[in-house]
Amino acid sequence: MTAQAPGSRDAVVTGAAGWLGQNLVRTLAGQRARVRCLVRTPAEAASLEVLSPVIEPVVGDVRDPIAIDRLFEGMSPVSVFHTAAIIHPEARTREVFDVNVGGTALLVDQAKRAGAVRFLHVSSNSPFGLNPYVEHRFTETSPYDPYLSYGQSKMEAELLVKRAQEAGDMTTVILRAPWFYGPYQPARQTRFLAAVRKGRFPIVGDGRNRRSMVYTDDLVQGLLLAESVEAAAGRAYWIADAEAYEMRAIVEGVRAAARAEGLHVVDFQPRLPRVAGAVAARLDHLAQANGRYVQSLHVLGELGATIACDISASRNELGYEPSVGLVEGMRRSIRWCAENGQPV
Repeated sequence: MTAQAPGSRDAVVTGAAGWLGQNLVRTLAGQRARVRCLVRTPAEAASLEVLSPVIEPVVGDVRDPIAIDRLFEGMSPVSVFHTAAIIHPEARTREVFDVNVGGTALLVDQAKRAGAVRFLHVSSNSPFGLNPYVEHRFTETSPYDPYLSYGQSKMEAELLVKRAQEAGDMTTVILRAPWFYGPYQPARQTRFLAAVRKGRFPIVGDGRNRRSMVYTDDLVQGLLLAESVEAAAGRAYWIADAEAYEMRAIVEGVRAAARAEGLHVVDFQPRLPRVAGAVAARLDHLAQANGRYVQSLHVLGELGATIACDISASRNELGYEPSVGLVEGMRRSIRWCAENGQPV
């Protein structure tokens, strides 16, 4: 494993005001001379700009060629961290393709023209679907089997990045991340924590299905390792916590974290039969086949499934090692919520 010192490079970050983006930008600001950030609104720009004089926000959309041109202007040598994506569209599935595929295509093209040193693309478990059984784990050699619109869009985005690598246009690394947890979370994650604490979050079936998760700081560590390790060029890696958790252990971990933070926890666990998840998944498939997206159906449809990965390759080839466990990470999330007016 041969490493470079990328600290002298400028950094471009898309999705900089998002969940992962905010954690990443704060880390990069302590390492780089310039961190150019793509954000959607002036308010997001202002919230990042005050953090450090090295942070240079660009207000715009990843689908806007003019904004993407401005993002790279005068940045060299540069590493690109592409974290922007739509996971849950407001109503129509078209948006995930416009942003996740169209936006990635624009960014890849401009990064090539700007002579980017390395392009780090944050992907997902969704291009690989659901594990066929509880003990199964996705690896770097697992075949694509995209789960619905989001999975299809992220698979197409991965293929764009891979083609740029294969053509010799630039050096790329794909990081596949499962369910995040950690500070700067969106409202949907706060609602999840609150529902668990209040005894309102259902487990589908017996809760023995497993989910890989990743604490945001550990995902940032994986991105920075992928940027610096020469042997990572052209590869894809799973980045997650050390082991996949049973769904019932995730719920209990949130409860334990809430108690440790002094919150009242309702010790009641709603349960739904597996058929409820299967019916929700079927309705979700039908809705998305007609271009519609209903978040509650989508979440319930996945709730009883196993979605789990093996991080052996990222450990062995990148030197990645997750450092934050589930309960401690959830405690930090709950603490961040309290400090930022998001009651759990």
